[in-house]
Amino acid sequence: MSKAMELIVAGYVKAKDRRALSDLLSHRRKVVAQLEAVVGINPARALEAVRDELLIIEAGIEELKPPAGSLPENEYN
Repeated sequence: MSKAMELIVAGYVKAKDRRALSDLLSHRRKVVAQLEAVVGINPARALEAVRDELLIIEAGIEELKPPAGSLPENEYN
């Protein structure tokens, strides 16, 4: 997994910046779609790396979810 992405996500989680994490998630999903559309080369390694980053980002977003039963905070603090 990408150590750089882990550090970026950790910073956003520490700052409770859910919007930045959501934007990052959206961007990485677009990158996956673009890589899947590539022809002429095998993008398997790049796809694997970006999918690993998606897991890191999703885990960060999960950390910012309010506990079950509590009132939800504004999702974009």
